[in-house]
Amino acid sequence: MIKLYDFLPCPFGQKVRIVLAEKGLSYELVEVDITKGENRRPEFLRLNPYGRVPVLIDEDTTVYDSTIINEYLEDEYPEPPVLPAVGSSALRARARLFEDFADTSFTPQVGQLMLEMAKPDAERDPERVQRLHQSLGRVLDYLNHELQGQQFLASEFSIADIGFAPRLFVLQALGIEAGQNRGNVEAWMNRLLERPSIANVKGLTAEPIAGV
Repeated sequence: MIKLYDFLPCPFGQKVRIVLAEKGLSYELVEVDITKGENRRPEFLRLNPYGRVPVLIDEDTTVYDSTIINEYLEDEYPEPPVLPAVGSSALRARARLFEDFADTSFTPQVGQLMLEMAKPDAERDPERVQRLHQSLGRVLDYLNHELQGQQFLASEFSIADIGFAPRLFVLQALGIEAGQNRGNVEAWMNRLLERPSIANVKGLTAEPIAGV
């Protein structure tokens, strides 16, 4: 039995849970409340010395970092795939590049905006909010361009799309209409929500959680 240590609002844990759902894999969820410091307990640090969720245990194998976990799941449970077919090297690279782009240039910025918007009006930095809106707008414009003539970012549904999903659907609550004047993004988001793995992901929220 697969065991997943996770904190439900964490977007990186959500990435893993989407892949588990896509592959139809059963697992035991062990919730780790990082707001209470449960990720700093010795027993958890033995699983991941960085003290971060998610962590996946599959029999005698322990894996942490959402990207590495999903690569492991693809290797160990290849059907149905969440990467383009073996032999499609360019598409596989494209999928991995978009996942990395989501992890480094999208998800953290949405998290920063969530934290800023959660502050009382008197403490909020409007210039920072504007900068984050502009930065995220540029990402969405880029995605709109890259989705031209494509149903998904790497032709077929893959880790590229999964990387964006956890934070893509909280943007409206933060004052950003991702699909406005971006027809390709809007159609892409609708296609993503048709997938039960994404529509039913638990913990999707616009509440700020420091560190995730």
